[in-house]
Amino acid sequence: MSAQVDNSPKFDRRPWGTFTVLDEGDNFKVKRIEVLPGKRLSYQKHAQRAEHWVVVRGTAKVTLDDSDIEVKAGEAIDIAIGSAHRVENPGEELLVFIEVQRGSYLGEDDIVRLQDDFGRAV
Repeated sequence: MSAQVDNSPKFDRRPWGTFTVLDEGDNFKVKRIEVLPGKRLSYQKHAQRAEHWVVVRGTAKVTLDDSDIEVKAGEAIDIAIGSAHRVENPGEELLVFIEVQRGSYLGEDDIVRLQDDFGRAV
């Protein structure tokens, strides 16, 4: 039994939508992320984790290292450790994607926000 305490929420509501942690283990975490129409997450990067996103509903506008990429339902994209990234829902329906995080540390505090619509950037 690990003495480390994980204070990460299993479900969290944010200004852009919600996330739910579906599964987690050593060096991985799986989340269902819902982005409301017209909203976007912060433009950010992580020092200790890579991410793999699979869009299951809607179309995502992904900004990856200053390039915009459209990712439709059934498609996926990989975010390397240290890459600047953002996901936006440009559509009128809910955007839902599954995020698989891989890395040595997966805490919510491994985020450097470069730009943010909600005043959270450094």
